[in-house]
Amino acid sequence: MASHPAHPETRRRQILFDEAMPVDHRLNMVYRIGAGLMGLFLLAFGILGLTDNIGFFDTGGNTAIGLNTNGTLSVLSVCVGLLLFAGMVIGGNFASTLNMVLGVLFILNGFLFLALLDTDSNFLAFRIQNVLFSFVVGIVLMVFGMYGRVSTNLPHDNPYWRARHPEAEQRALAARDQVR
Repeated sequence: MASHPAHPETRRRQILFDEAMPVDHRLNMVYRIGAGLMGLFLLAFGILGLTDNIGFFDTGGNTAIGLNTNGTLSVLSVCVGLLLFAGMVIGGNFASTLNMVLGVLFILNGFLFLALLDTDSNFLAFRIQNVLFSFVVGIVLMVFGMYGRVSTNLPHDNPYWRARHPEAEQRALAARDQVR
């Protein structure tokens, strides 16, 4: 029987990413550009789909920008595109988190409609090109959102690394003060 030494209770530190990332940090542009480009593409796709006067649950094979669409998918694309565009305008951690969440949702959506291809339950009229697009957009959004926030080797000047290692930051500040 193994016994573990009693550890005194330590208070867990809560990382507040909003405070760790300055508004004008260079990574902010990555999140903004990622959200903006995907948002504009989805907005264009949705608007082009809506201009064809396609039925909301029509699965007849209407396309816009090479992707199959119907009215429901077009409206959904416009909404998600506007949300991503709003993420670009707001920027910062909001855009990063939004990109990560929507990236995961796009990937899950790709798996869902991969299973629903050629069934009566395929209410968004997905075809294989839509599934592949969903996977690609999901991965790209996740990469844009995670850039600089999720890594095994963040540089020590990264605000997320500093938030996760406050004791090292304090040691660095103390060493810098001793040199002065």
